[in-house]
Amino acid sequence: MKFRLILLLAVLMMLPGTHAGADDIREVSWDDLMPAELDFDDPFEKLTEDQLYNLATVARYRERLANKETLSDSSKTDYENVQAELKAQKIDIDGLLARREEITEKRRARGQAANEKLNGKTIRIPGYLLPLEFEDKKVIEFLLVPWVGACIHTPPPPPNQIVHVKLNKGFDMGDNMFTPVWVNGVMKAERNNPELSFVDGKQNIDVSYVMQAEEVEIYKE
Repeated sequence: MKFRLILLLAVLMMLPGTHAGADDIREVSWDDLMPAELDFDDPFEKLTEDQLYNLATVARYRERLANKETLSDSSKTDYENVQAELKAQKIDIDGLLARREEITEKRRARGQAANEKLNGKTIRIPGYLLPLEFEDKKVIEFLLVPWVGACIHTPPPPPNQIVHVKLNKGFDMGDNMFTPVWVNGVMKAERNNPELSFVDGKQNIDVSYVMQAEEVEIYKE
């Protein structure tokens, strides 16, 4: 009888989903948080910073012209110069400007939607933490973001590039706010709007994921 019980326990431990070992943790990147089905060919991503700036100059001039504003000769000269430069680079000015609203909407949809394939999965992801709540000088709740300083006096990343992390045990962050960390835990696709405090105020941040973290550690490759 005792042997049969031990055998039964051994079989159960071999069944999928009966235990979560290190091999069950999926390491993901921030790109994995964006649903692949919402990927699209974004022509603006192929432009350099100078080309984007020049395209914006053309758009602003045309909008002011359409609004019948009085435009200076220097503004007209700048417009003609950057337009000529873009055309020399074979940039489809009219085509790109005509697609601005379409691309903006596609970017918004891609930035908000969660990857449902990660829902309920135990994952491991690197990032930078922005503390939300402390207990005994240890952080117990924070936002995980993909780059250092995100949300601090700059527009926040898209909602699906922010994870609202809640810890099972506090993490002593010390001076690690600008040091990358690894976070392990169960991911949940859930819209949230936590409040992030700054030295000079507060801001609610839209997020698309919540994680119940098992472990936070300093980033090591």
